[in-house]
Amino acid sequence: MSKDSDRVKKAIAMATKAHESQFRKTGEPYIIHPLAVKKILEEWGMDEDTVIAGILHDTVEDTNLTLKDIENEFGESVAFLVDGVTKLSTARNGMRDIDTYLPETKDNFLRLMIALGDDIRVLIIKLADRLHNLRTLSALPPDKQKKIAKESLEVFAPLADRLNMGLLRVEMADLSFKYVDPKRYDYLKDLIEKYNKTAAKSLKKIEQEISEALKKEKIKFTLSGRVKSIYSLHRKLAKHDQNINEIYDLTALRIIVEDVTTCYLVLGIVHSLYMPMDGRIKDYIAMPKQNGYQSIHTTVITKDKHIVEFQIRTKEMHEFAEHGLAASFYYNEQKVTENYKKGKIEHLPTNLLWIQELQMTAAKLREGKKVDLKKLKLNLFADRIFVYTPKGDILDLPKGALPLDFAYRLHSEIGDHVMGVKINGKMSNLNTKLHHGDVIEILTSKNQIPKSSWLDKIITPHARSKILHSLNAINKK
Repeated sequence: MSKDSDRVKKAIAMATKAHESQFRKTGEPYIIHPLAVKKILEEWGMDEDTVIAGILHDTVEDTNLTLKDIENEFGESVAFLVDGVTKLSTARNGMRDIDTYLPETKDNFLRLMIALGDDIRVLIIKLADRLHNLRTLSALPPDKQKKIAKESLEVFAPLADRLNMGLLRVEMADLSFKYVDPKRYDYLKDLIEKYNKTAAKSLKKIEQEISEALKKEKIKFTLSGRVKSIYSLHRKLAKHDQNINEIYDLTALRIIVEDVTTCYLVLGIVHSLYMPMDGRIKDYIAMPKQNGYQSIHTTVITKDKHIVEFQIRTKEMHEFAEHGLAASFYYNEQKVTENYKKGKIEHLPTNLLWIQELQMTAAKLREGKKVDLKKLKLNLFADRIFVYTPKGDILDLPKGALPLDFAYRLHSEIGDHVMGVKINGKMSNLNTKLHHGDVIEILTSKNQIPKSSWLDKIITPHARSKILHSLNAINKK
């Protein structure tokens, strides 16, 4: 938004007053942070309610303002968003350091974030909040820097990826990696810069050849280069024994065209000019990635024996690849619908139709139209519950799971010796259904062994197979 509306000005005034006695580690007034979050959300094209919630996102947790105050001034939608961000912060604050998690907990924390962020805009506000914190990380002591950067790499960057916010994922990952492993970061940065200097001349020639061929066919296109990010290169080198000669997409050329049919036409033109590498053609238009990403990738060998990756996609696919679910806020409803007709979403499998629903609803919000907030729910984990160990580790289980399911999920040795369970600090029986957010403590005894009756006290196949295995072993003795 180029000019703040009266509502936005009112939100800035309210946040400024609420945070007036607070300062950031940089020594700046705290209001600098919510205003930076506001700017990021505006750059992402978010609707006014989201921008206002971004301005007020820390007030309920850190000041005397209440949700009721926010609802009275700005309505139910803004209060709902602020409440969602506050819940995410509460969940995070209840966790231990990421290094102490069970191996599966890092992924489960990401899933918990998505489950708690009922409204897609809650997650986008949280990501804007984390991005600004990363951009200003230098103000914190080294131990805090590393902790926040590590968590950002392992939780927040994957969350951006889950929402297909490509530009955000790259910036978050690189900013974080710089603090997690500064020597490796500097080494890879130099490596990429040297490679790009060497490859610049040949890439210019390839761009010229492709441009001439596409113009000859009267194809409307945009051609640009994409340099691999530092953290992406780090991860890819780990898969290839640190051999950079095995990395074929250090630099990729992107060809952006009008529609899906032209994508395939361009693929044919690229292959008529250069030899495609065997097994290096990936059609993510026909078979999108899990986060909805669509594009055609092909790696070719030029006449000069250079290896180059091409990425071919429509404008809409490119916008979605860069901005993910936030991208839908850039389109009005009519344009989005047109995009879907052109193939943006119609190729998605059934399990990804939630992306279509979110984009359509978000487009209506952008237009200021009234929508049902339930339409923005992320029901990816509607059939799961998230429960905690007393140490703060998170496990996800199916709805209806029982204490023995939890125990066997922890370890079969624990499951085999269960003698009781405490749920939220109170003794409970093994028939008690677990609920989202429960803290579960399993009581064990070496004298306890599995019983056949336990098979009626579980719902997960994992626990069933472990109990049957243990019962068979006991019967053989």
